[in-house]
Amino acid sequence: MSAETRAPHFVRSFERGLAVIRAFDAEHPTRTLSEVARACELTRAAARRFLLTLADLGYVHTDGRRFRLTPRVLELGYSYLSSYTLPQIAEPHLEQLVAQVRESSSLCVLDGDDIVYVARVPTRRIMTASITVGTRFPAYVTSVGRVILAHLPEQDAELRFAKAELKPLTGRTITSPDALRTELGRVRRQGYAVVDQELEEGLRSVAVPVRDRDGEVVAAANIAVHAGRTSVDSVRRDLLPHLLATVARIEADLRITNPAPAASPGTGTHRSSSSRRSPAPEP
Repeated sequence: MSAETRAPHFVRSFERGLAVIRAFDAEHPTRTLSEVARACELTRAAARRFLLTLADLGYVHTDGRRFRLTPRVLELGYSYLSSYTLPQIAEPHLEQLVAQVRESSSLCVLDGDDIVYVARVPTRRIMTASITVGTRFPAYVTSVGRVILAHLPEQDAELRFAKAELKPLTGRTITSPDALRTELGRVRRQGYAVVDQELEEGLRSVAVPVRDRDGEVVAAANIAVHAGRTSVDSVRRDLLPHLLATVARIEADLRITNPAPAASPGTGTHRSSSSRRSPAPEP
């Protein structure tokens, strides 16, 4: 959010404090004061105040030189997950799906321009992509992201396209807004998305939308496979039917459990403008 678009209530110091927490990740589990300051574009004095405040609150530990997050930061995400019924409903069905197809499956929601994994059942097969609950990827380059983007209201979708930065993550990544619009139209019509090695070489995935009891697309479920083992045709022919059946069971449970509103974080609920239909594989 730029300074020009911030509302009068916006608390800049709170934004900076969250930025300090986000400065730590899998590639940077520990950082020095100077590294945090550079990553967050803060002065050393400001970064020090934020880090020491987080340390006083128990979210950061320091040995005097390097800083790292503590397990207490998990409380921030747990508050969301514990109040969000959909992952709890979906996980047993994903476990059953994984037992059937012996491939990893996940449930994701849209958060800003990213998708966030809120439930995941992996297989023991090792893939380069390290994915856990809370992992984020750009929505435009994932099957789950495209399924959700394809069902956004048109005005919302166009606003996203206007500011989108479509970076090539592999040589196959769609980076043209017009080409992505065309692909999302195809996804909306057919009812599912297949992404072939656009996020990572060797990784294919298929995803379908998950709708709440009102018919709104609130999430997406996928199956991810290694390209060397499973062709695109096999993904559509052999895996897609199992995924559709699993999502149908998840949606049936959503209808009878009367869950709390299952809005995607940071987006609000939205009603799909497309009619519900059974997808047919592309020719």
